[in-house]
Amino acid sequence: MKEVPVKIQHNNEWIVVKMGIAEDRVVLPAPVSREILFRTVADIAEKKNILIITVKTDSESVYKILSVEKVLQILKKFILASCNAYRLMAYFMSPAIRGGVMIKNAQWDKGSVVVVRSGIWFISASKQICVPLNDVAAIELTKRDVQGKPADVIKIDHLESGEVTSSFVLCPLSTLQVLYNYLKDTTKSMDMKGTELDGVDQQVAMLVYSGMDSHAIENMLNIPHKQLDAVYDKILKLGLGEVVTIRREIQLTTKGVRYITDATKSQTN
Repeated sequence: MKEVPVKIQHNNEWIVVKMGIAEDRVVLPAPVSREILFRTVADIAEKKNILIITVKTDSESVYKILSVEKVLQILKKFILASCNAYRLMAYFMSPAIRGGVMIKNAQWDKGSVVVVRSGIWFISASKQICVPLNDVAAIELTKRDVQGKPADVIKIDHLESGEVTSSFVLCPLSTLQVLYNYLKDTTKSMDMKGTELDGVDQQVAMLVYSGMDSHAIENMLNIPHKQLDAVYDKILKLGLGEVVTIRREIQLTTKGVRYITDATKSQTN
């Protein structure tokens, strides 16, 4: 068993410990004093250099581990190979398309697809890529040219830094269909009836998607600021958007009016 220094969150504090890593478990010494079998891991997510591991035995526990990338790569490799998840061997291309443009030098990697509670992991000898399920915008069973021949693939559209990115999965059609059904079922909470927004609401959402700001949308649709705010409120309530900038409207106080009046006079003198 190898020991590596890590930081782990314990009692709402980050402490430094020497964590033991074996092929089937990690050992966390005092004051944590826990062994985590990889087969009991129900979820694994990563934010920056923090690995968030959810363990389910008789109860559910969450561990947050901070370390250097090399240590986290080894830990992810062991966990994703043995954790409680849906997995299959496949070829994948991730990312393949960003903003509607094919990524230069994008190529197929041979590895596995591992679906955990919070994300879809693409794993190969050189890659560990996670697509959070909350960021999945669309899942489609389609065709793509592979070595000059059309092949059945799954296309997964997901948001990455606010931009739509696409990944592809390639494997035998029978397996592909099972994966497609599993992913659709896993992300069904994102599905909507399609009638939640009326015509104007949909136009606003489309213009937001195209990158327009509030002022440009008001001019394009010829709607007042208050109506646009009402549409935004509906979009936010449905979970279809999030606030990135709060635009403020102000009016001058008496002191402000006096300042502008005096400044105007000084410019004309």
